[in-house]
Amino acid sequence: MPGFSPASLPGIRTYLICGCGSVGYLILEELKKEGGRLLCMDSNPERVQELREQKIEAFLRDLTDPEMLQGIDQFDIAFLVSDNHEANLAGLKTVRKINPKVHIVARAQDPINEKLLMQEGADLVLYPQHVVAKAAIEHLHRLEKHHLSRDLYALLGSWSGVFGIVTHTNPDPDAIASAMALSAIAKHANPNLETRIFYDGIIGHQENRTLVNLLDIRMEKLRPEVLNDCTHIALVDSKGPGTNNGLIHSMPVDIIIDHHQEDISGLQKTQFIDIRQNVGACATILTEYMKELGIEPDEKVATALLYGIRADTKQFRRNVSKNDLIFAAFLLEFSDADLLEKIMSPQYSHETIDIIGAAIRNRKTRNGYLFSNVGYVRNRDALPQAADLLINLEGISTAMVYGITDEAIIMSGRNRDLRLNLGNVMSEAFSDIGDAGGHATMAAASIPLHVFANVKEKEELLQLVIDPVLQNFHRLVGLLEDEESEV
Repeated sequence: MPGFSPASLPGIRTYLICGCGSVGYLILEELKKEGGRLLCMDSNPERVQELREQKIEAFLRDLTDPEMLQGIDQFDIAFLVSDNHEANLAGLKTVRKINPKVHIVARAQDPINEKLLMQEGADLVLYPQHVVAKAAIEHLHRLEKHHLSRDLYALLGSWSGVFGIVTHTNPDPDAIASAMALSAIAKHANPNLETRIFYDGIIGHQENRTLVNLLDIRMEKLRPEVLNDCTHIALVDSKGPGTNNGLIHSMPVDIIIDHHQEDISGLQKTQFIDIRQNVGACATILTEYMKELGIEPDEKVATALLYGIRADTKQFRRNVSKNDLIFAAFLLEFSDADLLEKIMSPQYSHETIDIIGAAIRNRKTRNGYLFSNVGYVRNRDALPQAADLLINLEGISTAMVYGITDEAIIMSGRNRDLRLNLGNVMSEAFSDIGDAGGHATMAAASIPLHVFANVKEKEELLQLVIDPVLQNFHRLVGLLEDEESEV
């Protein structure tokens, strides 16, 4: 057929490699695996002859020659990867002039050359030293994660007795799923090891209760007598004993897996610690362990882990990382979509609706900050739901919802101000008097009542003490300065 070339066939690409030295030849070998048509050009006659002997279409051409493409068929992608910057630049100009729509990958010798090649129209510039360094770091990270998974597996395999897995006080889907996955890994590593999951607060959020009920997850209240039965202890989604969990600060733990603020002071005796702030969910870390270890999650564990990742990243819209997406995709194959839909569509309790209503009615705003007192609460999980709603009000950058239980003043905050790390501010404001912390966009605090525990009128107590409690927060975000300037 006149004028016919393989490049015109749908789905078949033609690659042109200009400069077949060490880099060009490696690209050629990789492209052979892709299929398609390969064209090569080089200014070295011996190299061109070697390529022809390998049945490669090779041309003896100089990249600085404006006629370098004469007689060469249509191609889809060009690689300009000689070890001479001027030759690559000249070849780039020629290719771009003759084929304006072709995709071009060019090789740079340094960052300055990289910028020049981009300015001349390269779609992608390879800086080999940078590529090698980046690949080395990525390989190192993969190797580290592989060793972490193996170390955890070996540790669990060496134990006997009862393995207690402790979540944070009021476990959310991320903590629940992480505990389930760690239990599954432990059973795989050591079938004779008994595993038990503990929490010391309440499972109040309607989605959390639905998750536990539908997946038939066995979770026990943490009490001293059951803790004494445990020969080994792990913390998941909690950064240390006594921090938002029922353990005392001096309690030795064997394993800590978390994705919050890294602080391992005082944890020197812990045998295994994996704290990663660069992932959006603790469930992501546990999923990675399972994949690295070749453990196929059963339907319930996979569904819980997928929901845990989705919930803690707010459906992949908050604090989401590349790994959250990668391992969520991995879990799709093993999870139950219908079950996941049921978990995500639970019924709201009357108390949850009442607390959200109180948060709306009692809101007070100043300079983009919203504060709302919801009074006495039994279901503390309704506070973050109220905060999630109120942060979406027009003109609000930070929302803080607070209430009081029989034991503590509790706060839940949400933030959209890029200049403010809410987790750091709440930690600095309240850690001296309670537990506090979180991420830049979401955080929480719990301040024990101590001497006020027997006071019956909790709402009146909250009204009396909340202003001095919040004063340090106001100072840190600059609201006290605004008040002073108004005087």
